[in-house]
Amino acid sequence: MSSYYAEAETSSLLASGIRTLIFAIAVSVLWWYFNIVLTLLLQDPRISKAAGLYLKYLIPGLLAYGLLQNILRFLQTQSIVILLVVCSLLPLALHIGIAYALVYWTTLAYKGAPLAASISLWISVLMLGLYVLKAKKFEETWNRFRSESLSHIFSNLKIALPSVAMGWLVSYSN
Repeated sequence: MSSYYAEAETSSLLASGIRTLIFAIAVSVLWWYFNIVLTLLLQDPRISKAAGLYLKYLIPGLLAYGLLQNILRFLQTQSIVILLVVCSLLPLALHIGIAYALVYWTTLAYKGAPLAASISLWISVLMLGLYVLKAKKFEETWNRFRSESLSHIFSNLKIALPSVAMGWLVSYSN
């Protein structure tokens, strides 16, 4: 693998991780006040309150989900697929037990479901993240943090933000 390609891929993964953090914070603020948004959209106040509470408990998993998607894309570009399947089965099995325990054995009730999802997502991120950091296979493609990866953030946002805006417009027009 060429050195240029390895550096570009590492910079891309790091930049996508930073973008994920920025957008996770923004979406977290939206989710925190989502019951108000739903009320303004004339939803039933009880449903708005319950949905808002559910989303508040789902916020810890938001960053994990974004990071997981970045790691998955990185591993897919490295043609690592079987490991992804195996590393999806363990969190799935744990999620069933965690969700059941939090919903039925604690006082959290339905609030335990989003917490279980967050825990399962973080387990997946930790498993795959440790694999990427420790596996010898990625010595050429995964380097430590470099400041040059920050230069890719704004160039990618110039493409990503109009794309997201267009997607929103298309979904609202239907």
